[in-house]
Amino acid sequence: MSNTRKQIFMPFLYALLVATGVFIGRNFIKAPSSGGSNPLMIYPQSSKIATLINLIDEEYVDTVDREAIEEKVIPQILKNLDPHTVYIPAKDLNKVNEELQGSFGGIGVQFTMQNDTVMVIQVIQGGPSERVGLLPGDRIVAVDDSIIAGKNIGTDAVMKKLKGEMGTEVKVGVLRRPNKDLIDYKITRGSIAINSVEVSYMINESTGYIKVDKFAQNTYQEFLTALAKLKANNCKEVIIDFRGNSGGLLDVAIRLCNEFLPAKDLIVYTEGKAQKRLDVKANGAGTCQDTKVIVLIDEFSASASEIFAGAIQDNDRGLVIGRRSFGKGLVQQQIPLPDGSALRLTVARYHTPSGRCIQKSYENGNDDYYEDIYKRYEHGEFFNQDSIQFDDELKYTTKNGRTVYGGGGVMPDIFVPRDTTMLTDYFAKLRMNGVIYRYALEYTDNNRQQLEKYNSAETLEQYLNTQSLLSDFLRYAKDKGVEYKRDEYQTSKQLIEVELKAYIARNMIDNEGFYPIIQQLDDVLIKAIEEAGKIES
Repeated sequence: MSNTRKQIFMPFLYALLVATGVFIGRNFIKAPSSGGSNPLMIYPQSSKIATLINLIDEEYVDTVDREAIEEKVIPQILKNLDPHTVYIPAKDLNKVNEELQGSFGGIGVQFTMQNDTVMVIQVIQGGPSERVGLLPGDRIVAVDDSIIAGKNIGTDAVMKKLKGEMGTEVKVGVLRRPNKDLIDYKITRGSIAINSVEVSYMINESTGYIKVDKFAQNTYQEFLTALAKLKANNCKEVIIDFRGNSGGLLDVAIRLCNEFLPAKDLIVYTEGKAQKRLDVKANGAGTCQDTKVIVLIDEFSASASEIFAGAIQDNDRGLVIGRRSFGKGLVQQQIPLPDGSALRLTVARYHTPSGRCIQKSYENGNDDYYEDIYKRYEHGEFFNQDSIQFDDELKYTTKNGRTVYGGGGVMPDIFVPRDTTMLTDYFAKLRMNGVIYRYALEYTDNNRQQLEKYNSAETLEQYLNTQSLLSDFLRYAKDKGVEYKRDEYQTSKQLIEVELKAYIARNMIDNEGFYPIIQQLDDVLIKAIEEAGKIES
């Protein structure tokens, strides 16, 4: 065929092919219809999931909310991965991130609901509310001229009204005893820190204590401040409490570990299908390389808490005391999505210095994974160390040759069982109905002027020991529907008395009052104090 004939013929050939393709598409790639004129098109360039959603969106008999379908489908897809890969809807992202960012916009008060009214327990020092004159014990009965007292409004709804963007203004109406007139305050919202270091104090002349609640952006600086406070009081050994700490930011855990380890000691390494092995070692600049350290963990210590405990244990740097930790050895990366939502995708596993991955199995699905804690309890693990069995194939050794195991949390060097000797049905009813907490709140509210004379846990407890707390409390409990049972009360008496004093102290001087008193009931901490006394300087 000559070039001239090709030039004439080829356009007709292309047109024929296109027409044939359209004919095939219209007459063969469709489902049976009842005579409708709109064919069902296939999207070969898309995945089956995207194709399915497109078909539903364009061809389904009724109008559908495509976004709502996607919001339901995505979590179902992720359930087929690991339990820690999660989707965060746009509406929830700010709330989820606040915990890790370490701050939010608010007025700076701690409050509780008492008799359907917002009662201020603490006013944050230097915060917006303190600057305008709010005081502990104040009742917030109105927000922006809307009455909230007596409306059966929940804590979350109150938070939503009081929180907001920094620099915005909120008006609150306050009742202050003994006055009956409403006091109006205009408060400009500011940056309110979410503290991740709950408390630090000296237990005795040489031993300090730090309670870390989470690993957020501000945790490292808070931790350094707590350490400096203890060192100023001649702290020789420090007990770091990670019980109940579910983790947070990996790099923050690394920075905390770095304070205690000498140069070139391995802290952790991470590795994943798309991520090469990355070793993280101490740089030798830590401020506590010569400070003796004891780490407390329990079944709710996870992730970053386990990285710290594992690094201390595997490097034989200190003691780990308590009960076996949760067992989360996966690393997530938060990936923003176009609509303001986000995906927390597991991208690697982390390994402690000995090489162990402490991630527990999730082969049987998410429900089974999280129910593992209850199975441990039923199996007796919380009470008996011998009930815990590890796979010999997951055996590793520490720097000094001690045996440790992977595959299911960090096993402490010293196991301390949960103490249930003071628990009774009578105490359980008090706890279930919140009677101890409510009594402590009312006692504080009615005796605030006297209690303000004491600014430490020690002096406040000495004063409370002179008061008839227990006899008054028993009458209160009976009025609240908990019948007195003499034998059970005698068994739980110390538990009730210490909790009463600890809650009253927290109402007055926050955690600086609570923890030094409640430690009388804390067998794990008591054991740690005992072990700290054995450590040679």
